[in-house]
Amino acid sequence: MQPQEQGTPVEHLSGPYKVQVLDRAIALLEILALSPAEMSLGELTVAVGLHKSTVHRLLMVLEGHRLVDKSPLHGRYRLGLKLFELGGASISRLNLREHIRPRLEWLTEQTGETVYLSLLDHGEVLCLDFTEPPRALRIFRRVGSRYCLHCTAAGKAMSSLLPDDAIRALLQQNGMAPCTPKSIRTPEEFLAEIALVRQRGYAFNEEESEEGIRSVAVAFRLGDGTSLVAISVVGPVSRYTVEKRLAALEALRTVIAEAVQTLGSHNSGSSPDSDNGQNRSAY
Repeated sequence: MQPQEQGTPVEHLSGPYKVQVLDRAIALLEILALSPAEMSLGELTVAVGLHKSTVHRLLMVLEGHRLVDKSPLHGRYRLGLKLFELGGASISRLNLREHIRPRLEWLTEQTGETVYLSLLDHGEVLCLDFTEPPRALRIFRRVGSRYCLHCTAAGKAMSSLLPDDAIRALLQQNGMAPCTPKSIRTPEEFLAEIALVRQRGYAFNEEESEEGIRSVAVAFRLGDGTSLVAISVVGPVSRYTVEKRLAALEALRTVIAEAVQTLGSHNSGSSPDSDNGQNRSAY
């Protein structure tokens, strides 16, 4: 039997400007915000106390506006990062930028290069924050910018924490348009690269997103167990030599270890395909 439309958790919302459909949509967002894990359509239907068809229609609208994210792997729902773009609501809940910002600044001081904090959102690399050195030649990308998953070190690092079938789904969803002549162009080539990233625990970008730019990145899971975050050190090939990039990796690993301790989940750095689900040490 379907749940009744009366006596639902949204009825506590009242006032002269009450709009039922908005109340119900907001109720779904609140339920997802309070949930410790992603939720299925059935679980959301029970939690909100509405008909399944009503909940499904609301979720489709919310997903269309990127306020809700549906996993391509198992079809479960969680909050979408459009909330961050509209005001940083979902990110501020985790105090991510507040905790990470001092570490980004320290990493820039140690390496003399630009450092980015990114998050995986809808198969794209979303820039959350960055710090840059006091030099004439800088790499500037604004907060809120989006970049290709397959062309960035951050994208590779975060992809390494996903199973291969989920990676394929994201690549199919967003395509693999090359950014430079050195960009990876096929899913098979990208998955082969990801296998290497899983083995070594970090990712390189050698002029694949922008000519004349190289980077190194490391990723981890936030405490919610699902959100994937990467920190990358980016610089121009004219001064950011391979040797300097390897040296930057050591400082980056220190920052990641501290971030995992305060913000990461217990299975940070696990490799779903290379270890059959068994956790490895954090990156």
